[in-house]
Amino acid sequence: LRWRVPMVFNIQDVFPDVAVELGAITNPRVIAAARRLERSIYDHADAVTVLSDELAANVRAKLGTGQPPAKVHVIPNFVDVEAIVDGPRDNAYRAEHGLGGRTVVMYAGNVGLSQSLDLFVHAARSLQHSRPDLVFVINGDGSARAALERDAAGLENLRFIGYQPKERLAEVLAAADLHVVPLRRGLAHSSVPSKLYSILAAARPLLASVDEGTEVARTVEAAGAGIAVAPDDREAFLAGLLQLLEDPAALVERGRAGRRFVQSWASPAAVATAYSQLFESVVAR
Repeated sequence: LRWRVPMVFNIQDVFPDVAVELGAITNPRVIAAARRLERSIYDHADAVTVLSDELAANVRAKLGTGQPPAKVHVIPNFVDVEAIVDGPRDNAYRAEHGLGGRTVVMYAGNVGLSQSLDLFVHAARSLQHSRPDLVFVINGDGSARAALERDAAGLENLRFIGYQPKERLAEVLAAADLHVVPLRRGLAHSSVPSKLYSILAAARPLLASVDEGTEVARTVEAAGAGIAVAPDDREAFLAGLLQLLEDPAALVERGRAGRRFVQSWASPAAVATAYSQLFESVVAR
């Protein structure tokens, strides 16, 4: 007998879609070859797992003739809600970087082409005189950081801090009063940043600059953890930021609501149960 091992294919970002959207791949032949490989993998898998309904619709539309759409399942990435907790705001990270008691607006993650961090710089520049209580922090590194630092030259209310050790993640997230998740237009349909769930687990509110109706926007709104605004829109981003910051007590409660939400949806136990049920059904087939 020949035994065939079932395959479950997990997708974090849909490629080549993200690369094409960013202009990283432009050669039509390369794009066509990548799409053929993509479809072949989907068709040969017994099940495909994705992070959102948008990614599920994307993959289902690419399945070959006769492939059942039901083979595509939505299961989020888990976040360790015991390691990432509602930690103290005034912590060693704040002290180390001279953030003191100021209100910290933070972006933490990859500083690359997918993130509209020019919105962040614009907000810092717009508020540097009218809101001296605010400090903007970009915690991370990546291909776009050097250009952003040049653009932000002279802004005393914007700090660039490099990646921190993994064990400091909870501390970094807790140091912020408000986090931002900015994705360029179109990318929220094919990508769900894992930082979303980590921010929620840390009981911190967030402002998402993403396509309307996508997983990130729906999660933020369903959790009551913040608001979502149109992507690549400087004025909408600034208005959303000020709206959230105008009520500090409500901001804290938004963060707590986000943690309650993620504990029920993306805890290790919840995600493990979903995968266990999927594996059992695949093996049974």
